[in-house]
Amino acid sequence: MTQPTKKTWLIRGGIVAAVAAIGLLLWSLLKPSALPEGIVGGNGRIEALEIDIAAKSPGRIRDIVKDEGELVNAGDVVAHMDVETLNAQLSEAQAQLAQALNNVQIAETQVGQRQSEHAAAVATVRQREAELNAARKRLARSETLAREGATPAQERDDNQAAVEGAAATVEAAKAQLASTQAGIAASRSQVIGARSNVDAARATIVRIKADINDADLRAPRGGRIQYRVAQPGEVVAGGGRVMNLVDLSDVYMTFFLPETTAGRVGIGSEVRLVLDAAPQYVIPAKISFVADVAQFTPKSVETESERQKLMFRVRAKIDPALLRRHIAQVKTGLPGMAYVRVDPNTPWPASLSNLVKE
Repeated sequence: MTQPTKKTWLIRGGIVAAVAAIGLLLWSLLKPSALPEGIVGGNGRIEALEIDIAAKSPGRIRDIVKDEGELVNAGDVVAHMDVETLNAQLSEAQAQLAQALNNVQIAETQVGQRQSEHAAAVATVRQREAELNAARKRLARSETLAREGATPAQERDDNQAAVEGAAATVEAAKAQLASTQAGIAASRSQVIGARSNVDAARATIVRIKADINDADLRAPRGGRIQYRVAQPGEVVAGGGRVMNLVDLSDVYMTFFLPETTAGRVGIGSEVRLVLDAAPQYVIPAKISFVADVAQFTPKSVETESERQKLMFRVRAKIDPALLRRHIAQVKTGLPGMAYVRVDPNTPWPASLSNLVKE
């Protein structure tokens, strides 16, 4: 076997050195650049506020008009509940309202009749009082004539009886007058009751119409339909979920920072988000939440290294205006990195300065 010459060893050594130099150069170009002292990073995932669209009352789902993944605006109808029973209840309530209105008219007519009866009773009392007054005058004349002997005593006794009869007639007329007054009060009470029934019927109609309106399930705010929970034809209970909506104007990344770093992060601190799916884009955000209780805690904290294991949950929220301008590209569930500037005097490195164009 031929032994390698010195020249061969030199060539091989040169090749190895060249490969090593190229590898070192590539590693230096591709390795992540170190963060400045005032900037820290943490792994996280894009999340958004989720809202359940549910039926207010139990019933059957008639149809669903929005598909999964479809963008909707606040107030858009996404599904309809069956309202056949509610329509029947509405017709019944409207009939009850018509009946209640008719009862009001009847009660008001009865009040008029009782008032007419009262006027007649007043006239009767006046007539009976006039008759009583005339009888008393006749009695006074007959008593004078009887004392003078100009008229028999029997005539005086008859006039006395006439006065007593007229007085009794007046009392009876007054009793009838009181009865008509009571009748007026009772009739007016019936009017009040009939009007209350009208108000109750109208309130029932308003409630049923509100239930019919609520049968059109609407998006409480703009966003994307994430998934269906129920399907057309299914019966759901009151409060039963039908669809799930993601509010794309309330998007944030949740990540964790150690205790020594989380203590320096304040609400409103600047954040830069870089997603694994699109590392060429740098998304601006701001801290909106820092937990006041550690999420990961060892059984005992006795050393400084163990205190470093205390991790606090932090949330960075993306500007809603920026989200609206890029609404079609907003996705949730994407992992990435969040970089927080804990020192406002530290400039952002070049790799985190090229923000998403607004």
